[in-house]
Amino acid sequence: MDDTVGIAGDRIRAFVERIEHIEEELKALNEGKKEVFAEAKGDGFDVKILKEIIRLRKQDKDERDEHETLLDLYMRAMESADAPLAKAA
Repeated sequence: MDDTVGIAGDRIRAFVERIEHIEEELKALNEGKKEVFAEAKGDGFDVKILKEIIRLRKQDKDERDEHETLLDLYMRAMESADAPLAKAA
C-alpha cells in the first residue's frame, strides 16, 4: 500500500517552492538594507539613530507621544531622586 495516498505532493512542492522563493527575496532585501546602512555610515550618519527613527516612524503619533511623555516623566523622576535632599535649617 502506498503511504502517500491522499497527499497532494505537487501542492506541497508548490508551497515549499513559494516559501523558498520568498526567503530568497527576503535575503536579497536584507542585503540591500545592509548596504544602505553601510552607505549612510560612510556618509557620517549614525546608523543606530537612523534605526531608531525608522522604529519611531512605524508607531502612530499617539503611541509616539505617549512614549515620549513617559520617557520624559521617568527621566525627571530619576533626576529628582538623584538631587541631594535639602536639609531643614
